[in-house]
Amino acid sequence: MSNNLAGGWTGFNFELTAEANKVFAEAVTLVGTKYIPFAFATQVVAGTNYSFLAKAQNVVPNAPVRVVKLHIYQPLPGQGQPHITQIIEITP
Repeated sequence: MSNNLAGGWTGFNFELTAEANKVFAEAVTLVGTKYIPFAFATQVVAGTNYSFLAKAQNVVPNAPVRVVKLHIYQPLPGQGQPHITQIIEITP
């Protein structure tokens, strides 16, 4: 039995699925920062919202590793490509 509310977010899953990895790879094409996802949650809307927790490191010598939350929207089939809607820096 699920405790998720209709339209609500799932809990974070720390085992990335093939589908989650595919959505992340298609949406994250930014140059200058390397992102490595380690958890995700989803929300079904008219399409699917993904919230990824990821390590982020600028591609420069000695850059610190940070943790960010990337929000990605995957439209319904035939209505476009997944794309980033927000990147939030997580501070300890």
